[in-house]
Amino acid sequence: MADGNLVSTNTVIKGATLTLLNQPFEINLMPIKLGSFDIVIGMDWLSKYHAKILRDEKVVHIPIDSETFIIRVMEKKKSDEKRIEDIPVVREFPDIFPKDLPGLPLIRQVEFQIDLIPRAAPVARAPYRLAPSEMQELSNKTLKKTLK
Repeated sequence: MADGNLVSTNTVIKGATLTLLNQPFEINLMPIKLGSFDIVIGMDWLSKYHAKILRDEKVVHIPIDSETFIIRVMEKKKSDEKRIEDIPVVREFPDIFPKDLPGLPLIRQVEFQIDLIPRAAPVARAPYRLAPSEMQELSNKTLKKTLK
């Protein structure tokens, strides 16, 4: 990879179809994690279809029969508006979140605060309502039930 990391795969999907501008092309794919990219077309595929890359114009010419397909790279402008679909958890669990979420909650001012007393310590209180012996007994019972 460009960042120096090595990525390996032992799977090749032969004879897959890549459709560009309604024109099908045969391609062999090797599935690997590519971040935000869906597919990277390699030099072998570009050579097979005699594709010409015009880097200055960000254009790829692919001759097919008597025609030439021209694929232009267009950069998508990033929107400053936040969308629900941009949240990774929503994308990971689409069946849990409804399609028509009203949006993110409004930003509200804090209307209260807790005044802290300088050098005050938390109240010394047992974290559990049980005596240590009762807590040990409960822990033993729970452990026995989980081992069954």
